[in-house]
Amino acid sequence: MSEPVRRGKPSKVDLLPEDIKKRLDEMLRDKRFSQGEILDEVNRLIIESGLDDGATISKSGLSRHAQKTEAIGQKLRDLRESTKALTAELGDKPTGDTTKLILEMGRSQLFRAMQQQMMNPDDDAEVDIETIKDAMLAAQRLEATAMKAHQREKDIRKAFAEEAANKAEAVAVEQGLTAEGVAQLKREILGIA
Repeated sequence: MSEPVRRGKPSKVDLLPEDIKKRLDEMLRDKRFSQGEILDEVNRLIIESGLDDGATISKSGLSRHAQKTEAIGQKLRDLRESTKALTAELGDKPTGDTTKLILEMGRSQLFRAMQQQMMNPDDDAEVDIETIKDAMLAAQRLEATAMKAHQREKDIRKAFAEEAANKAEAVAVEQGLTAEGVAQLKREILGIA
């Protein structure tokens, strides 16, 4: 029996009002700001919002949050690159419903993995990109085979209709059908191919 997942105590950053957290994350993404400038700005916003001095964040708290944010950002970038690589291997123009379904399933799996890693950033479990890629490529090959079989069936039907139209034309001419009647008969037969 597995142990229940325990949530740790929320950090001071986790407890900040949304608008202050949003500003903090914006400043962290903008490489023009030093951690000292970010710390000063965020603590100023905390005090101005009416929270007490106990709600201000420390340099180490900011550093932990910055590392956590960067780790999540890196995982997102890695997943984005993996998605690009997978879809590039499948081509830009999936032609069948199966391929579309497989692409959607692959995106869904990658999104779930991304969510899991965002919720548990300390979890070092790797996303099994190779399994997802192999499944998507196998599905693409099945789709290509189905498309070829469908095209072959259309070609056979067309050839059969042309042969039937030619035979019908010969019989119609023998029976004295007019040229217009023969042409109409051929169009009807070829129209079903």
